[in-house]
Formats: sequence, C-alpha cells, structure tokens
Amino acid sequence: MKNLFIKTTIICFSALTLSSGCKKFLEQEVPGAYPEQDFYKTDVDATQAVYGVYDMMQAHYNNNWASIYMIKTLLSDESNAGGNDAGDQPGYQTLDNFNFDATNDKVRDAWRMSYFTIYRANKVINRVDPATALRKRLIAEAKVLRAYNYFELVSLWGDVPLVLNDIPPSSYTSTGRSPKASVYAQIEKDLNEAIAVLPTKNVYSTADKFRVSKGTAQALLGKALLYQQKYAEAATQFEAVITSNQYSLAPSVGAAFSQNFEFGQESVFEISYTNQRAYDWGNFPWGAAPESNIHIQLMGPRADFYTKAPSDSLMAGWGFILPKQKLWDAFQAAGDVNRRKQTIMSAAELIAAGGNWSNPAAYDYEGFFQRKYGSFNTQTGGPITELNYGTNWRHIRYADVLLMAAEAFNKSGNDPKARGYVNDVRSRSGLAPISTSGTALFTDIVKERQLELAFEGVRFTDLVRWGMATAELGTLGFTAKHNLLPIPDYDVKTGGLTQNPGY
Repeated sequence: MKNLFIKTTIICFSALTLSSGCKKFLEQEVPGAYPEQDFYKTDVDATQAVYGVYDMMQAHYNNNWASIYMIKTLLSDESNAGGNDAGDQPGYQTLDNFNFDATNDKVRDAWRMSYFTIYRANKVINRVDPATALRKRLIAEAKVLRAYNYFELVSLWGDVPLVLNDIPPSSYTSTGRSPKASVYAQIEKDLNEAIAVLPTKNVYSTADKFRVSKGTAQALLGKALLYQQKYAEAATQFEAVITSNQYSLAPSVGAAFSQNFEFGQESVFEISYTNQRAYDWGNFPWGAAPESNIHIQLMGPRADFYTKAPSDSLMAGWGFILPKQKLWDAFQAAGDVNRRKQTIMSAAELIAAGGNWSNPAAYDYEGFFQRKYGSFNTQTGGPITELNYGTNWRHIRYADVLLMAAEAFNKSGNDPKARGYVNDVRSRSGLAPISTSGTALFTDIVKERQLELAFEGVRFTDLVRWGMATAELGTLGFTAKHNLLPIPDYDVKTGGLTQNPGY
C-alpha cells in the first residue's frame, strides 16, 4: 500500500457537506484524471481503489495534528497530554483535561478522517462489479474497513450519519444522525458479508500481509457485539478467531510492538507506515500527508530534558503521552514486572541505566515515560530519524481478542473458558494464573485489560461501556456528557446535525 496511488482523484470531499470552494474545484477538469464513470471497471482499478481506502486510514496527520489514537488515549486515565506546555497542541491538551467543546480541531479532524475513509470504501462497495473472485474479495475488504470506521464513530459519538452511498446536494442538510442500533446493524451486516468471502490470514502473500482477513472481520464483529452486550454472539465470533489457528501471542508485549513482529503472529489488524521515504527537514510534507508515522515522534520523552541510556533504544521526542502515576501504581500493585517494563519506565530506572532527565518540574510530567509506542531507533530509517518512523498502529491484537473473549464468556456464563483465556495472556508475561469466577473474574478481566492494553486506545471506551468512567475519570474532569464526544460544530451548523447533550 505504501507507495501505490489510486489513479482517480478522490479529493475535496466531506461526509455531509461540500463547501462552495470545493464545489468550484470539482467542476474544473483535472488533466490526466480518469472520469469516475470510467474507473472501478477492472481488477486493477478495484485494487487501486482499495489501496486508497487503506491509505486514508494512515492519514492521522494531514494539515493538522489529529490522531484518533491520541484522542482515545488522552481521554483515558493512562497519561497526561504532555508537550512543552498547556499551549502546545491545545486541541490535545483540552481533551486531556476534559474542557473541550464542539470546536475542538482534533475531534473535528478525527471525525472527518473516518468519513473520508467511509467515502472511499463506499465507492468500492457500490461501483466495483463483483465479476471476479479478486473483486469480490476487494469489496469484502472495503466492507470491513467501512465497518471499522463506523465502529470508531458509533463508540465515540453515539448516533452518527449512516452514509452508504453518495449524498446528493439536496440531501446535505437532511441526512441526519442514525440511531446507534442502526449503525451497529450495518456494521454487523458488512462484517457478516465480508466473513463469507475473505480468506484467512495465512492465504495472503507477503506483499498483501497488510490486508484485512476473515479473522479481522470476525474479531471486529465480536467487538461490535460485545459493545452491544450481545455476549453469547460475541463469544462465538471470538472463538472462531481463536480456533482458526491463524494467531498466537508473540513472545512478549515488547516483541508484539517491535518492527520484527509487524503483521506477525499477534497481529489481527494494523495499519502500516513506511520508514523508507528519506524525509528530512526540507522535504517533509508538513502540509500534506506523509507516509511515515510522525505521531510516534510526539510520544518520545521531551528532548530538552532527556538523555538516552547508553544501552537503551528509546529516543527523545516531543514529550506527549506522559504516563500517570495511577498506571504505574496499577502495575506495581499487580506485581506485573515484565509487562510493566515494556510499557512504562520510571525516571529512576532511566538514571540507573546511565541516562538522565533534567527537569522534574516539566509540564504534565509525573516521573514516567511511555514505551509501548515509543520512538525507538530500531524502528527508524531515512536521514532524519524522527521524521521516518515506520511504526504501525496495532488496531486489534490477538491478546485483545483473548481478553474480549474472556469477557464475553464470563458474561454468558462460561467462567472456565473465560479464565483460560485470561491466563493465556497472563502466562505470556510470567504472571500466576487466576482462579476467580463470576463478578470477581470480571474484575480481574477489567484489570488485565488495563495493564495488557495500556496506551492502545481502548481504556476510555472500555470504561464508558462498563459504566465505570465517572468513578475512574471523575477526578480528571470527566462528567456524564463526556460519555460521547461532541459532534463537530461545523457539521452541526452546515449539515443540520443535532448535538450531543451537554455540548
């Protein structure tokens, strides 16, 4: 996907509205561009169009810092925003402090990126003729990607516009928001149809390893069912993934996040980036969409104060996503040493290893550094390390599938199976097995998800769906309205959308 481009121009679009300037642009003839009616005709066309769907899911950074990963992480109790000060990326800072509103630029752009991806997926689903086996598979991939983005939208915003085809201008202000139940029904429909077509992970060649597979669709369907509390149905989907023999746990959490294990045995779904574009300070496309994962540079310890330990590979960055004491304490209370070391590092450990941190009063700093999505020099390339991170976002890991399965089985009355899956995850990190059942087992699952999946963007939505957000996040500024993000103000005003309560 990295260096391939669709040969049609799919630009300047919006989920619900087109500005007048964009309309004028689209009315102009673009030299060398294919008219849309002449595209989507062949296997090559369909292949390139699907590349375009995956490519849009890379676009967390376009002309603004706006990563849905950062949004979900900053809304949790795992980390502070960090950065230089409260004025460094205020969109992220206000999310971290729960004092954001409907004009937040990060919320706006995460919403847009989801709908931009859906727009491209809709084109494939509606315009590609499933006349060949390849095209049938590509349509199925587009359905999974559409479902994934609708899952992000419905779990963060609640009722959202359900857009499955092009919207005529006359309907821009009347499309409205669809009930969550309708959105989830479409997610289930897309995924069930895709499951019937997609191959298992091992069928794909090395060049196609980035593609969603049957297991991806089953895991995502299970997750959507779990979020709706359809526990028995969710358990069935997760069990299908587990018994497919397509996945297993990597040797460690650290290994699962290493370059060597990208698209590896634990990968159920991830979005890839490249470190081979040779970006430097002169050619980096700051105003466009780079192919590297520049957001990783945000998360390294702030370079002004950080000296790397000689034997370590964690490099300096711009100081965002600084772990909270609460997360450190959770690992300590659980006696979770191995997994903790691969997730969070203390300043004392840094100094003991020969490094240094020179500013204990740094903004938002509580004494710890994040390592899971760290800026490691083992994962870089190009002339300027910090501009060429190829680190992939891990959207669904097999460990997450096991823990979601454990929750689904616990809630549907099969505690022995639930315990077994929790213990599979614990065993990987050298932890003793648990023997609880019922409510106590669910409490163990909650804790296991907090520790295993820290900094993976699932903690906030977990707390919300469990009804625990007020208890865990209330001291950070969370109130009931924050169960949902605000509908971006622009879409409320120009698309006629209703706003979520409290905003």
